[in-house]
Amino acid sequence: MVQWTDRMRQVKIWLVVAAIAIAAASLSVSHRLVVDLKAEERTKMDLWARAMNFVQEADSDTDLSLALAFIKGNTTIPVIVTDASGVVMEYRNISDSLTVDDYARRMRLAGDTIPIDLGEGDYLLVCYDESTLLKRLTQYPYWQLGIVMIFVVVAIFALLSSKRAEQNKVWVGLSKETAHQLGTPISSLMAWTEMLKETYPDDELIPEMEQDVKRLERIAERFSKIGSLPEPVPTPLNEVLDRVIAYMDKRTSRKVDIKGHYPSYDVEVKVNASLLEWVFENLCKNAVDAMEGQPGKIDLWLLEEDDIVAVEVVDTGKGIRKKNMNNVFRPGFTTKKRGWGLGLSLAKRIVEEYHHGHIFVKQSEIGKGTTFRIELKGSQKA
Repeated sequence: MVQWTDRMRQVKIWLVVAAIAIAAASLSVSHRLVVDLKAEERTKMDLWARAMNFVQEADSDTDLSLALAFIKGNTTIPVIVTDASGVVMEYRNISDSLTVDDYARRMRLAGDTIPIDLGEGDYLLVCYDESTLLKRLTQYPYWQLGIVMIFVVVAIFALLSSKRAEQNKVWVGLSKETAHQLGTPISSLMAWTEMLKETYPDDELIPEMEQDVKRLERIAERFSKIGSLPEPVPTPLNEVLDRVIAYMDKRTSRKVDIKGHYPSYDVEVKVNASLLEWVFENLCKNAVDAMEGQPGKIDLWLLEEDDIVAVEVVDTGKGIRKKNMNNVFRPGFTTKKRGWGLGLSLAKRIVEEYHHGHIFVKQSEIGKGTTFRIELKGSQKA
């Protein structure tokens, strides 16, 4: 499963690299075309200026038909002819929102001019701009780049959505089947427990066995609810956290101290208590694993902040590396030698899809510990 996470990351990287390569190639080809087209338009304007000069110098007997035809043949390149003082003498193909004078000034500042020498220090100045086709060709690569990036984003989104939908079906089916398979042995264990209670009424271990059987029954109930929308009911989170601490305390080494920190009143939130307990237990189990057999602490803080209720699970474990902080909730991601890497992924689904809350790593430091934060909306004081 970790390999799949790495593979997905590689696929996304290759998609981005391919998009950049395509965009770079497109920009390079388009740049060459633009340079060639600019040179061609400059040549055309040189010829156009010569034709204008020829008309200016021609006498009454000169045939001007070819030169005039060439001048009138320019229907794409914006051109303005001014005298030496900048007064506009003639213009063609101007559709700019600026005035002709302002347009000519802008052309001169850009250096797109060709002088026509009239002799005795007098001259005309042919000012020109890029044709509409050239402007569109200049902008085309950036539009293409945008389209390629949109394609990459859509492709990545479709890939992730498809995989997520497939995983959801697998999880739901696996959860339902697990709950179904647990049902029969749990019923048998409940019956055997009742028989043991009748046969050995004073045995102190039987109540503990009964508690464990009830625990199995609750786990099966949780699995059966995956894939359906459980009905949330107002529940004091103080009590939920107390049950989690009591359960974890009996099944955790004495080296690990688990404590809860709550307000003096009950903090009620509409939740499914069974599923939410699962989330807190999972975070606590991960915290215990992060201690790696060393002494440590786990603190569960219940906080009210404006219109949200937050629960922070703070441990003194080994911490999470920065490169893994965005991956801990991905299905299949785990740093343990054993495990499927589904615990935090299911916790995220329970919090965000079933309770419309938010779960994230608030902070983590290698060798010092990690803080997970769960935020739920809609609190009311009891």
